[in-house]
Amino acid sequence: ENNITNGIPDSMEQNLALLGELGGTKTYNHYPNGWAMAFNTPFKMWKRYEFNGGTSDPCIISWPNGITAKGEMRGQYHHAIDLVPTILDCLGVEPPETIGGHVQSGFDGVSMRYSFDQGTMPTARATQFYSMLGSRAIWHDGWKAVTTHPTISGWSHFGSDTWELYHTDVDRAELHNLADQEPERLNEMINLWYAEAGRNGAFPLDDRSAIEILTTPRPLLSPARNRYVYYPDLAEVPESQAVNIRNRSYGIGALVDIPALGAEGVLFAHGSRFGGHALYIKNNRLHYAYNWVGHFEQKIVGSEDVPVGNDLILAANFVKDGEDPPGVSTGMLSLYHGETKVGEERIKTQPGKFSIAGEGLCVGRDGGEPVTDDYPGPHPHEFTGGTINRVAVDVSGEPYIDLEREAAAMLARE
Repeated sequence: ENNITNGIPDSMEQNLALLGELGGTKTYNHYPNGWAMAFNTPFKMWKRYEFNGGTSDPCIISWPNGITAKGEMRGQYHHAIDLVPTILDCLGVEPPETIGGHVQSGFDGVSMRYSFDQGTMPTARATQFYSMLGSRAIWHDGWKAVTTHPTISGWSHFGSDTWELYHTDVDRAELHNLADQEPERLNEMINLWYAEAGRNGAFPLDDRSAIEILTTPRPLLSPARNRYVYYPDLAEVPESQAVNIRNRSYGIGALVDIPALGAEGVLFAHGSRFGGHALYIKNNRLHYAYNWVGHFEQKIVGSEDVPVGNDLILAANFVKDGEDPPGVSTGMLSLYHGETKVGEERIKTQPGKFSIAGEGLCVGRDGGEPVTDDYPGPHPHEFTGGTINRVAVDVSGEPYIDLEREAAAMLARE
């Protein structure tokens, strides 16, 4: 999946080589299209599309003290937006009009409670609007109009989309396209979609590629800055809130106390085996690994044993000097003990995020799937034999020496 989010075409050769690993911990794969369709039987297509294969999910409701019927099916049309109104209805709670002085938007959903013991009662819904990544649909009174737009393609040309029409009250699997037989009804449904799209703020339509979407700046809990400081023994920092090193120079400096030789483990890790980088100690040597989208590892090992003492700075510094291809930064990665360079190699960095979800930034361990299998010790490869005071990440593009100044400033503030 990280291939997609980094704009890298899938390779059949690579996929076949990992055939025995698909679905395991060493792969982060999508289902092949055929299997995705098979698993959604009798519905067609899959997520990202507005056919029922992409929008229909089982809903199981249990309320022993409130539902007389047991083990029965219900066929009324409902949507996920109906869940909260249903819960509030069952609790006998009216949603507040204001919270903390802020006027609340009304619910578009309706309660499903009526269906609990009235299985044949008509659905309480009249219309449901859909729009996702360029794919569109509208359900209304048992009929559904849906497009076959290529999602996350960057294609646009929404006016060229083909609309299909299904009578889902009798054709839940959407097998019989009635667009040619019911052109007037289809036009009414399309017009209704545009009305609902305007009401729901769905314009402009958006079918940008995955990498365009995932690299678009989003609101942050704290503003972007040039320096980030992280501490051990804290929860992982989600990638959306962590330092962004994509397509730029960066430096990682760990301020540590090592009383004697033998310290080992992860100093800093961000990402996983499907894309990420890490600074760690193994066999008394400083190591840096950059895992490029899970395709290959780039590893640099220090030429000298790590020093012993307090307030040591162990660092990795990447200086970008080009792009090959565009968006993929290339440059020199150097390892340092304080001011002493102990290793360097050319590397390239990936253009997109390390992961879509999970696998955040850690100090003193790598809690998820490891960036590299080269770590010493058992999972989560915690740092032992010393103390990590903090790790500073510099993305200002300034020289490595500023990492030392940052460490000195941090010490002075304590």
